[in-house]
Amino acid sequence: MQKTLIFAFQGNPMCFIHVLLNALNMAEQGMEGKIILEGEAVNLVPEMAKSDHFLHKLYAKAKEEGLILGACRVCSNKMGVAEAVTAENIPLIGDMAGHPAMAEYMKQGYTIITL
Repeated sequence: MQKTLIFAFQGNPMCFIHVLLNALNMAEQGMEGKIILEGEAVNLVPEMAKSDHFLHKLYAKAKEEGLILGACRVCSNKMGVAEAVTAENIPLIGDMAGHPAMAEYMKQGYTIITL
């Protein structure tokens, strides 16, 4: 099975919609597509958690399907959203000076895409 991991760095919701759509599309097609939130993208979590946010339904579906592996621990703390991220049951991850290391996922056979 093809394994793809999207590292989302941008905090722009119009960019992040493509992260969600692609991960969900991969899952629908029997591929493994996962998401890690990094950088400014961690700021989107408390916004997408709101039921009236335009990304809420896609975000909720991605979470429900287990497509979001985690959010950067350091970035979540620096941006002041760590509590909101954990309240959404998204793990704070990062074994590389507090950031998620791409190499660890590459060793697991993931192709890395950054957006």
